[in-house]
Amino acid sequence: MSDQTDNLRPSASSAPVIEVDAGEAFWRKGPKDTLPPPDMMGPYMRNRPLPVTKIEGRKAWIIGSGIAGLAAAFYMIRDGGMKGEDITIIDTMDVAGGSLDGAGNPDDGYIIRGGREMNWNYDNFWDIFQDVPARELPEGYSVLDEYRLVNDNDPNWSKARLMHKQGEIRDFSTLGLSKSQQWEIIKLLLMRKEDLNDVTIDSYFSKGFLETNFWYLWRSMFAFENWQSLLEVKLYMHRFLDAIDGLTDMSALVFPKYNQYDSFVVPLINLLKAKGVKVQFNTRAYDLAMTEEDGERTVTEILCKVGDKDETIPLGPDDVVFALTGSMTEGTAYGDMDKAPDLQRSLTPPDEGSDWALWQNLAKKSSVFGKPEKFCGNPAGSMWESATLTCKPSPFVDKLKELSVNDPYSGKTVTGGIITFTDSNWVMSVTCNRQPHFPTQPDDVLVLWVYALLMDKDGNYVKKPMPACTGREVLTELCYHLGIVDQIDEIAAHTKVRLALMPYITAQFMPRAAGDRPRVVPEGCTNLALLGQFVETNNDIIFTMESSVRTARIGVYRLLGLPKQVADISPTQYDIRNILKGARALNNNEPFPGERLLHRLLDKTYYAHILPPLPEKESAVAHAESELSALLGKGNHAVTTLVGWLEQFRSGLKK
Repeated sequence: MSDQTDNLRPSASSAPVIEVDAGEAFWRKGPKDTLPPPDMMGPYMRNRPLPVTKIEGRKAWIIGSGIAGLAAAFYMIRDGGMKGEDITIIDTMDVAGGSLDGAGNPDDGYIIRGGREMNWNYDNFWDIFQDVPARELPEGYSVLDEYRLVNDNDPNWSKARLMHKQGEIRDFSTLGLSKSQQWEIIKLLLMRKEDLNDVTIDSYFSKGFLETNFWYLWRSMFAFENWQSLLEVKLYMHRFLDAIDGLTDMSALVFPKYNQYDSFVVPLINLLKAKGVKVQFNTRAYDLAMTEEDGERTVTEILCKVGDKDETIPLGPDDVVFALTGSMTEGTAYGDMDKAPDLQRSLTPPDEGSDWALWQNLAKKSSVFGKPEKFCGNPAGSMWESATLTCKPSPFVDKLKELSVNDPYSGKTVTGGIITFTDSNWVMSVTCNRQPHFPTQPDDVLVLWVYALLMDKDGNYVKKPMPACTGREVLTELCYHLGIVDQIDEIAAHTKVRLALMPYITAQFMPRAAGDRPRVVPEGCTNLALLGQFVETNNDIIFTMESSVRTARIGVYRLLGLPKQVADISPTQYDIRNILKGARALNNNEPFPGERLLHRLLDKTYYAHILPPLPEKESAVAHAESELSALLGKGNHAVTTLVGWLEQFRSGLKK
């Protein structure tokens, strides 16, 4: 690189902050502000920066082959210019993907431990997959192209999102919130994050709120337990504010053609291997040796077990390490049609042989690495169970057809997401995504996924907690809620059930305070970045593939010295259109207080389109007078004055 090009590099002191915070302060444009707003996304952010530090000759070690680890390798190659052969991914398992799994066959039954909600504004996630070659489309197309082709032509929605009374669809046309319950949400949105340290959901919301349509929709879609973190609920509300009007029928969501392992992990790992990235399986990293000097911490060795043998991976002076902290699916206990999972094993806190050991050992070195015990110290509080059903035609499939948007065998949207049984003691849900759910799945086989949130309650029909049940008993409880339990023998004869009891699956939602999760690059660390669902970012949520990718991108840019911003979450939460339509949705699709006044003010202006259409026709003056009377009181002189002002304003627009 020439001296002239070297002069174009920003110095380390003048490099922009990589992880920006849109909520930190008011942003305005001035001559010293050469960077766009902190939450801006789009083609302008696709630049490839010149590195501040030397890339050639450096090696990278990535601990964990989940989406975060794969994303770190991707960004080091694409944006950092690193050679693939200088990157090694190590993983405890013998297959890539981490918690993004999907396996099995029609004879033994398929299994998927879980799935993640997908949204349009997962900006970092789609930034990767617009550059990953498509799985099935011809050369030149990307995974994003493939995804759009499916979803643009097969919109997602649900006609049976909530059910009760053994097979009856519950009215879910509105969020079912009273005025006081609406105010509970508004107050939460207005609260500062700093005021919600260790506050739980059930200590804030009223008991009535926790029985509303809104909460059944919200908790089942995102897997919140009532005793978990209120702060995370708040962050989710900001993140998905743009989707709240599509929350009831799930029209806000988009889903891949196949399961998420085959849709995302397979094409991404194939790309990385083609670039020379090495993957070393059956290797558990349990600690990092590091030096500390003048407040700086530098990793010098990775301590790991390869099989049963202890090994040490030495690091060169310029090498970097990316490490996953914690694991949502560590300690999974499995069951099948005739066997329940081992509950006692799942209730045992993680030991030195678990995927939590690395974070636990780091936390012993310094408080900058957070407090893992806040998340993994109470497995009973973060546990739930899922079941994967492999089904051939039976009365169960006949019932499924009644509840589906399209025929389950059509290849199109089926249930449109989960169906939740609101009177289930387990808070049980079931979903059938597009079929086939696996690329080689036979034509006469359907794969469904079931999960429940409450692990300590007896079933409504099977008088046991879910973890004590065999696959047949879980299937029986499901059929009870569908109103077809009298046909269970025939259904069971044509269905295989595989169970997964996961003690830490919502550990990331456990009540927490500032400092309990480490930053992506903890203070003083020179060559270590932490990835995944148990690290702190400014405003993003966790338990999404987007948040995993965000942590990887921040870590790569920081450790490789790339002067490039990772934009804050999509600014849709600040969009007045989303705020207005969200207010309408919270008010059960009725005009919110003051909305008619806004219509009267704006209906003849350029900005009229930002308002949701009014549901009924009324006199324009009556609209204004009724709203003002409600706000100011009947007979108030100000009502007459303001109505007159509105009419003068509207008349002035016509001149």
